[in-house]
Amino acid sequence: MRGPPVQPKLLALSGPLRKTEFLLEETVCMGSASSNPIRLQDDGVSAEHCRIAVENGRFILTDLESSGGTFVNGMPVKERELDSGDQIAVGESVFLFQTEVSRAHSNPLQLDDEPAKKAPVQQIRREELLYLNPEALAALPQQERLSRNLSALLRISAAIGSIRDVESLQWSLLGMIFDVIPAERGAVVLVKDSSLEILSHVAWDRAAGPDRPVHVSHALLRKVIEERVFLLDTADEGRKDACGQNVSEEMRAASMLCVPLVAAHSPIGIIYLDSTNPATPFTEDDLQLASAIAGLAAIAIENARQFETLGIENQQLRAQASLEHDMVGRSARMLEVYKFIERVAPSDATVLICGESGTGKELAARAIHNNSNRKGHPFVALNCAAISETLLESELFGHEKGAFTSAIAQKKGMIEMAEGGSLFLDEIGELSPILQAKLLRVLQEREFTRVGGTRSIKINVRFLAATNKDLQRAVKEEKFRADLFHRLNVISLVLPPLREHAEDIPVLAEYFAARYAKRCNRMVKGISPEARVSLQGYEWPGNVRELENAMERAVVIGSSELILPEDLPEPLLETSLPGSAETPTKYHDAIRNLKKQMIMGALEQADGSFTQAAKILGVHANYLHRLINNLDLRMALKRKQGQL
Repeated sequence: MRGPPVQPKLLALSGPLRKTEFLLEETVCMGSASSNPIRLQDDGVSAEHCRIAVENGRFILTDLESSGGTFVNGMPVKERELDSGDQIAVGESVFLFQTEVSRAHSNPLQLDDEPAKKAPVQQIRREELLYLNPEALAALPQQERLSRNLSALLRISAAIGSIRDVESLQWSLLGMIFDVIPAERGAVVLVKDSSLEILSHVAWDRAAGPDRPVHVSHALLRKVIEERVFLLDTADEGRKDACGQNVSEEMRAASMLCVPLVAAHSPIGIIYLDSTNPATPFTEDDLQLASAIAGLAAIAIENARQFETLGIENQQLRAQASLEHDMVGRSARMLEVYKFIERVAPSDATVLICGESGTGKELAARAIHNNSNRKGHPFVALNCAAISETLLESELFGHEKGAFTSAIAQKKGMIEMAEGGSLFLDEIGELSPILQAKLLRVLQEREFTRVGGTRSIKINVRFLAATNKDLQRAVKEEKFRADLFHRLNVISLVLPPLREHAEDIPVLAEYFAARYAKRCNRMVKGISPEARVSLQGYEWPGNVRELENAMERAVVIGSSELILPEDLPEPLLETSLPGSAETPTKYHDAIRNLKKQMIMGALEQADGSFTQAAKILGVHANYLHRLINNLDLRMALKRKQGQL
């Protein structure tokens, strides 16, 4: 049932302009050139691709000798008068031409939970499909309907083979099916394997438009996919909805046709069609044709999926290859860090890098600088915690000759040395209140004055800062200026501790082992499986820096071609989990158990006194506490004390 007329328009169903509407008040052109009212940034679209002209209330679509062609309802056209409901495919985009009102619904596909129908339903197995069976096809008489259907299959095969966007392919497929099968409503539903989880769908009511809901039985969906049967139903007596009530006469289908989409022997979805027109019921020939179309479409959809997946992977690889950095790691957390750096590097915005000590904050800052437009200018790093307050001001701002006793000549500060480039302020949370106020003025005014000077110096510097402190908490405790924090925290990057991307530990360990083996001129072929277990079982409170130090030590003191557990620092072996199939070695298990026995014995002898137990063992009390934590003896000691 058609609605009242409205302003003619194009609705983008898929492509870069998806869900955008364009009113057709006058002639409009489509193409990739910026001069087009409808610009499509798509490699498959010509600069001036096609035109829709308004002539005496008629809308004429003309292809402008485009390289990829213009399609209406899946068929290539040179010139055609448009009717309401026509689908226009240009490159990867599909537009719906509308001149009548359609009822808006949030979801054009509605799955009904009604049971499968009891009325007679014709089922065909895959081996019975004529159009997919060359021998049976050769035996058919050359009738006019068969000739038309074969021509339609050839056109559909050519049209869908060039579409690389899955959603555009679904819309185009539905439009092409409507041109050869007398359906009033249809849907193309793609699912995930046999789980029936819907990945994507398109649904179209030929009369009311794509927003009118198309009802599909969930039981029917399951039956077609699980049993892989091709269904034709021309009887629909007593149809019930999900609540057991009779459906309206308007929604009761006189004919229903449903075929599976199967690619590489796996179901990927269905094509569903229905019609309420008793004068044009579906026939077995329609079922055979729809089944043949489904066979072609399944391959095209699977190819489009692969194309999209490869495109995404290609973009990710190109992004990683184009990003210049010295960080190591391929985990999901580190990939997020790389993507963040790639986004923020081109700007001049101030970046605050947060994270625990040893997570690589300076490497991240260098990566931001090296991937920015300032890469040809200096990157200057200053550790605010490593210099006393009196010297830090001079290091940061510079000083004039005679500014203080030892100022025998003019000196440029770090800010001035970073002109045109980036200044990295590490441990920014350690700045004194006085220097915080002076740095705030530099960030606000983009100028500074040397110590002992009177002339303001303009600067062009990007500021990068890092801290392992919680600056928001420091602001609440009035230990850090709130205004400076907001100036620094324009963009915030948080680097994850190593324990949160432990899958990168083997990669980092191999990298550091190779680096220090080269420096020490030693032959190191890799890390033994036992040592890998120790590395993976450690918490790494010092993060990547601690791992780097551990591998340097292992390379220096090791004597074999592999890094062995005994080459690693003692805390790693003390925290290795015993009793599993992946324990480093029986030798280290024995050492660990012996330590536990000695500590427990000493504490028992000292009546629970840690100081006396440390004297008995000949170690410092602090070291004894560390051993107890590393060996997980706290709970054992509590249980033993509870028994006394």
